Amino acid sequence: MHLRSAAFSAARPPLPMLRAGSNLPDGSHCSVPTVSSSSSSSFSTDLPSFLPRIRPLSCRPTRFFLTPRLANQKSSLGLTTVVKAAEDVAAAAAGGTENHGEAAVSSYGSSSTSGMVKKLQLGFLFGLWYLFNIYFNIYDKQVLKVYPFPITITTIHFAIGTVLIWLMWVTNLYKRPKISSKQLAAIVPLAIVHTLANLFTNMSLGKVAVSFTHTIKALEPFFTVVLSAMFLGELPTLWVLISLVPIVGGVAMASLTEASFNWAGFWSAMASNLTNQSRNVLSKKIMDKDEETMDHITLFSIITVMSFFLLAPVSLLVEGIKFTPSYMRFAGLNLKEVYVRSFLAGVCFHAYQQASYMILAEVSPITHSVGNCVKRVVVIISSVLFFRTPVSPLNSIGTGVALIGVFLYSRVKRTKSKSA
Repeated sequence: MHLRSAAFSAARPPLPMLRAGSNLPDGSHCSVPTVSSSSSSSFSTDLPSFLPRIRPLSCRPTRFFLTPRLANQKSSLGLTTVVKAAEDVAAAAAGGTENHGEAAVSSYGSSSTSGMVKKLQLGFLFGLWYLFNIYFNIYDKQVLKVYPFPITITTIHFAIGTVLIWLMWVTNLYKRPKISSKQLAAIVPLAIVHTLANLFTNMSLGKVAVSFTHTIKALEPFFTVVLSAMFLGELPTLWVLISLVPIVGGVAMASLTEASFNWAGFWSAMASNLTNQSRNVLSKKIMDKDEETMDHITLFSIITVMSFFLLAPVSLLVEGIKFTPSYMRFAGLNLKEVYVRSFLAGVCFHAYQQASYMILAEVSPITHSVGNCVKRVVVIISSVLFFRTPVSPLNSIGTGVALIGVFLYSRVKRTKSKSA
């Protein structure tokens, strides 16, 4: 009996054997299953209960091929072979040098971890955006109260931003862009309205309270709708128009009851709204039509440098050289305080705009708009508390209604974007 069994075994051709690291004869690959106790597979009804379930691995698999067999051999992958393969995979998962099971688990864990890290980074950017904006408004208002030269102050802000951008390019923190003459010609109008927007904001901050300036700037959605309809052909929906009603009404109520109201500050803030939204519309047209895609941070860096060179000669012609130590002493100003606060305002000015564009590169424009609405609320409250600005009940109600309207506008735009 033993002799017959031995003879039969010797006469039987060898079964196909699996070997790792090679290709099948036809050049295809075979995926390695990974061990998982929760997922199901087609082998679940064949494997014994003590063996783990298996599922295909999403990463690059180890390759297997079949050894040559005789032409007349009838090969089949039966239960024994499947169990053997599962045991080999389980052994590899337990402690092999090329542990693809661990790689799959590690890949899943790393993806969830990276998603959490990305959310934390985005939240950190929002915090920086709000914080730098608060400090910019505080330092800027302190300087403009004693040094009423908004063109010079705005030029200093752009000068500090230009230096920071140059350092960023030199140290390779961000790649220095290669801009064609055609792109530069398209960006010039954008730089002009960007310059005017920041200049008008500083003019308004020098004339009225910070809270009132930002209450008026809550009208930005109104100018967005008007300019988008005029230059982009985007007609507003009925719900968008309805959301504009509390914005306009709230700003009107706040303006009528504002203690620091004056027409120069009011119209400067309104001009800032107009130029800010003109910048956004022009930016959208450039980003949509430009064949060579330009990211938001690169565009912001270029218009900042351009704005400095556009405004510097205007500052010298209109306001003269009035930032020297001798002029400061002659005007009876504290030299150190004005210089330090002007520098800090310039750094915060560039930092909050840089953070804003970094956030815009990560989220949708509608999400960015909602974040900007929340930021305006934070800036208004912090400035009222810091400067102890007198606020009447009607003024508070008007500001609140306007900000609620901005939030509703953002929600309507988000709903429209999702339905589209």
